[in-house]
Amino acid sequence: MVTEAFQAKLEAVLTRRIPGFLGLLSAERLSGGASQETYRLSIAVEDGGERLLALRRAPGGAAADRDGSRDGGPVSYHPGLAAEALLMQSAQAVGVPEPDVHYVLTDDDGLGDGFIMTWLAGECLGARIVRAPELADIRPKLAYQCGQILARIHAIDLAATGLDKRLDRLTPEQYVRGTWDRYKGFKTPQPMIDYTARWLLGHLPGEVEMALVHNDFRNGNLMISPAGVVAVLDWEVAHIGDPMRDLGWICTNSWRFGRSDLPVGGFGRYDDLFAGYQSVSGRAVDPERVKFWEVFGSFWWAIGCLGMAEHYRTGPDKTVERPAIGRRTSECQVDCVNHLIPGPVALAQGVDPSTGQEMPRIDELLTSVRDFLHGGVMAETSGRTNFMARVAGNSLDIVLRDQTLGPAQRRLERERLAALFSSDDSLENLRWRLVNGLRTGEIPLDHPGLDLHLRHTVVNQVAIDQPKYAGFQTAIQSRFRPLKSL
Repeated sequence: MVTEAFQAKLEAVLTRRIPGFLGLLSAERLSGGASQETYRLSIAVEDGGERLLALRRAPGGAAADRDGSRDGGPVSYHPGLAAEALLMQSAQAVGVPEPDVHYVLTDDDGLGDGFIMTWLAGECLGARIVRAPELADIRPKLAYQCGQILARIHAIDLAATGLDKRLDRLTPEQYVRGTWDRYKGFKTPQPMIDYTARWLLGHLPGEVEMALVHNDFRNGNLMISPAGVVAVLDWEVAHIGDPMRDLGWICTNSWRFGRSDLPVGGFGRYDDLFAGYQSVSGRAVDPERVKFWEVFGSFWWAIGCLGMAEHYRTGPDKTVERPAIGRRTSECQVDCVNHLIPGPVALAQGVDPSTGQEMPRIDELLTSVRDFLHGGVMAETSGRTNFMARVAGNSLDIVLRDQTLGPAQRRLERERLAALFSSDDSLENLRWRLVNGLRTGEIPLDHPGLDLHLRHTVVNQVAIDQPKYAGFQTAIQSRFRPLKSL
């Protein structure tokens, strides 16, 4: 919600910093951006016209956390939005499409960390980028363009721009271990995350020539028009590291938006991405190194999703979107399953909630609220409120599916773990026993029955969290068997 106090402070900044500014006509917070806030600003200018700007700022107007050491410090460290503005300006200087940055906020402005930039027209929603008819002609060319843009980003002179003093420096091993440590801090047992961490540490790339890494270069952080890439957005987690991280991330299944047949952002192919990169850099791309970072991408985002749920618990931006994203961790984990331990899986059979005697039943109460959100609220709203109503309704769908499938899924999970450890302990204790065994190395990755247990547990969790996810369909397409204790 945009308050009067926020608008007054913003108008004061615009008066001081934007030439020809006459007045703030509107400030609308957009639905995208789970980590930072983005606003579309409409202003009146001296020539009698209207001009659009964009404001990007930290959640709730907070100041960024600038604590943390360099050279392998906390992986959750963000360099701050002032550094993000510098990154955009540095990228623009080497031919990367970026909006003009007009002003970086200071503490005296009272709006928190952020910056004001030119508003650019284009499509940013990944699902529309992979399907919109008006982008049909450019889609086959986007992977090549992305390869070219990434090569330019990776060639930015870190010392000349001063970015070497502003960004973390992370080797692949530091990045894997730091990300794994971040997950451990959440105190939740997610064995597939620990399994993937062990695999990554056993398959680290060799010698790496360090470069600027955007670190969130993907479909959804690119602005696209029928002419091609209009802007590269969201530099908030950039660092200095292995540049192949960026190529693996844009190929990660979470950002294909259902188009698993087109691995580069759901719009292109590996060969085109690699060819575009080589055309600018002069260097051939090692597909196996990119594949490592693609697996890491699912691992990293699985933990990032949990971080959104943690952020909901701790604030300041306690929106309905954050716990909903938290549940997407199982989507990323099923992508890790499909990469590392694919195979047959059985789906748990749910109970029919309509057999209950309550009146109304719990499922009826939940369904009525979901239908109100998806129907009544969405029909009467637009913008961020409309988006949040959709998210809230989807969260209730997860609760409904958990009510139906959850008891059988958890019973079977416990049966498998009890057989794995020859123990009659509780499900939570058995989960922790597996997680701790993976972390210490006591349980090897080829332990008998481990792959089967992880595969069935993760795939059945996605059946609850998001059965329409493409990775779930990939996991089950090779065989459906009736429910049995496994």
